[in-house]
Amino acid sequence: MPGMTANADAAHASHGAAAAPASAAPVKPVFAEPVQSVFDNYIKVQNALALDSIVGLSGAGAAMARAIQADPQHALPAKITEQAQGLGNAKDLDAARAAFKSLSDTLIDFVKTQQVATGTYHIAYCPMAKASWLQTGTTVMNPYFGKAMTHCGQLKS
Repeated sequence: MPGMTANADAAHASHGAAAAPASAAPVKPVFAEPVQSVFDNYIKVQNALALDSIVGLSGAGAAMARAIQADPQHALPAKITEQAQGLGNAKDLDAARAAFKSLSDTLIDFVKTQQVATGTYHIAYCPMAKASWLQTGTTVMNPYFGKAMTHCGQLKS
């Protein structure tokens, strides 16, 4: 998508720049509950990791797990419960980012199979982390390198 990506060279020039997460803007619900709750909490986690924080991750992970377990439609894959719990149990940034990676892969696969409005969730990719994530804003906010390389990566969709 032209104009919506940040290449690694430009991103690396702004390593020290502190910016508010562009993906923090509220998103209109696109899924039925409790699936939307999972995505809302996921975005909170993505924003926190982009700011090198694990504050609130245990609550967000637990909320995602509860939402999945309470879903009578079983819309999301069951493995997300375990992934969300792993994220919620992370004691440091490295563990949180590792758990976030597997959760991201699963949620990205889910989004790809749904008819989600264009521009609601963007798939971003960091070649240095060799990992993707979902975000709601169009400015790359890298959860894998946080403040060290906030804008490293590019939007894929």
